[in-house]
Amino acid sequence: MPFPLHPSIGFIGAGRLAQTLAAAWHRRGYRIAAVASRSKESSRQLAERAGQCQIVSDLQHVIEAATLVFVTVPDDVIGAVATQLCYSPERADSCALVHCSGASSVDLLEPARAQGVLTGGFHPLYLFTGQAADVDRLAGCSITIEAPAPLDAALRTLVGALDCVPLSIPSGARMLYHGAASYAASFAVASLYENVTLWKHIGLDEDAALAALLPMLERTLQSVRDKGLSGAIAGPVSRGDVSVIRSQLDTLAALGEDHMALYAMLTRRVAALARRRSPAPTGLDAIEATVEAALQRGMDTPAPDDSAAQRSGRVPLRP
Repeated sequence: MPFPLHPSIGFIGAGRLAQTLAAAWHRRGYRIAAVASRSKESSRQLAERAGQCQIVSDLQHVIEAATLVFVTVPDDVIGAVATQLCYSPERADSCALVHCSGASSVDLLEPARAQGVLTGGFHPLYLFTGQAADVDRLAGCSITIEAPAPLDAALRTLVGALDCVPLSIPSGARMLYHGAASYAASFAVASLYENVTLWKHIGLDEDAALAALLPMLERTLQSVRDKGLSGAIAGPVSRGDVSVIRSQLDTLAALGEDHMALYAMLTRRVAALARRRSPAPTGLDAIEATVEAALQRGMDTPAPDDSAAQRSGRVPLRP
């Protein structure tokens, strides 16, 4: 039996992601049938944004009210939710249960699949803020789908209704996919934090640093859009300036902690990108040798006292 392309939708969990998806699909004519959540307030907010859908306390009522149910709870309870659900044989093959975790396996939904229910994964590559503006800002982002063919078609239709882009990944790849995505999200923020931390040594506070850095970051992202990854790199590696790299490594090493190691390992990646240019910058061999030598010196240096590192709030990063 083909799965309906315009199903009724339910949510188990009513956090930021669920509230945004529910509001967006309701706006586009989908019926949000029911929601269940440990938080009554979150359920109320979702129902208010999604056409006053039914609020229930029993998870079983969600799967009875909706054809397609999204499990939008923390990863460590997805499996527990799936084990609580009981589908009638008459309805099972026309129902679907989908979780919205980027990291966890779809196999967590095996208790439902064993009853004949279609199961899958649906993960928006978006940082949900909880603001109403998320509904509009979601447009244009990618949403990763992992599902069998009948359900895949319905999920792709739902992605299209959000004006988003479907992205498929193979089974078993979710942890690598999700871990790698951190570089475009939290790790990008961490890079800014490292920049701000280093600039404090020259007397710039966080507000002043961010005011200076954010426009440059925005231009960098635009350059990636216009020129691609290798075309967007700038700075001493792109010019093949080994003397600047050597001086920067020495300066950061003098500060202690993990500043030099982090800079060196990221410089490795920049050098790899620079090699993709045609022609590649001269001096890359010398830059890479300088970086590897600095990392080796860092490995040969005794690690800082663990208790001191913990007291400072910084964990030493060993290359």
